[in-house]
Amino acid sequence: MVQIYAKKMKFASFSQEKLIFICKFKKFSLSLYSKLTMHLRAYVHIYNRDILRHTSPIMNKKILLLPLAILAAMCFTGCSSVKQVYYFQDIDTMKMEPLRTDYGAVIKKDDELRIWITGPDKTVCEPYNLTTNSNGSGGYGGGDIGTSSGVNGSNGWLTYLVDPQGNIEFPILGKIHVEGMTRDSLSHYLQDTIGKDIKDVIAYVRIVNYKVIMLGETGAGVLNFNTERVTILQAIAQAGDLGMMAKRKNVMLIREVDGVPTKYNIDLTSARIFQEPYYYLQQNDVIYAPANSRKIHQATMSTAIWSFGVSLFGTATSVATLIMTLVRTYK
Repeated sequence: MVQIYAKKMKFASFSQEKLIFICKFKKFSLSLYSKLTMHLRAYVHIYNRDILRHTSPIMNKKILLLPLAILAAMCFTGCSSVKQVYYFQDIDTMKMEPLRTDYGAVIKKDDELRIWITGPDKTVCEPYNLTTNSNGSGGYGGGDIGTSSGVNGSNGWLTYLVDPQGNIEFPILGKIHVEGMTRDSLSHYLQDTIGKDIKDVIAYVRIVNYKVIMLGETGAGVLNFNTERVTILQAIAQAGDLGMMAKRKNVMLIREVDGVPTKYNIDLTSARIFQEPYYYLQQNDVIYAPANSRKIHQATMSTAIWSFGVSLFGTATSVATLIMTLVRTYK
């Protein structure tokens, strides 16, 4: 590749400054070290043949050291890149502890809840359940109550939408403030309250719209889960993993705490992530993986080159038009 390029560009007639410029900006296959070494050897051969005989000994040494310096820089860059990409790099030296078990999601405003009340006597439990009747309207027990505000239909069951005040309207019991409760705590509350009238009642509670938002160097999008036990690693894996250009040492998690967006910085290159309180996600968490400086530099350079090319083309077109106009005028 280098030999062809050298022959095409006629290296023998080039000055030292031009050769150094070509060395810096020629697009060699730098990702493959074997090819890089081959290119550098060819480059040194060209210098030996066509340049060194025309320069002083001191300048000769500087010129010969240039390819070696480039190779050394690439080696160090490669080592640095590996450390930036690998997950859990200290897992062999870190003492691992049992994972946290308090991963229950906390109910928030705009959450959709599916609640089912049952017990040994299904008939007495029916008035506490919202279902979709055959005509498509909502009902409980045997009576038709219609679809009311804050209630959404889903697969034959109606879900409760937590209103801006953090409440739901529950059959017979009326308004219940559920914001801040976990699924288990709401289930126990309903069992204790309804259990005063119904023996051995069981309350099942589930958050239907459990989602996590992925941004940045991931498969950006909204992920939906049917379980509350969602880890940050599970979300990243379901999104298709982080890109090679992502900052794994500085992944950002944004979570709403008491109505205030709160930021957490996450280092995925360390196994300490397993012991962090944000290892388990909450619904509506946002995970943002920023791009590293290399990706930003590439994007900036591409934009600059494109802008320069467009500007140069526009200038060339204007000059050509002006020349043609002058030729036609004075012809």
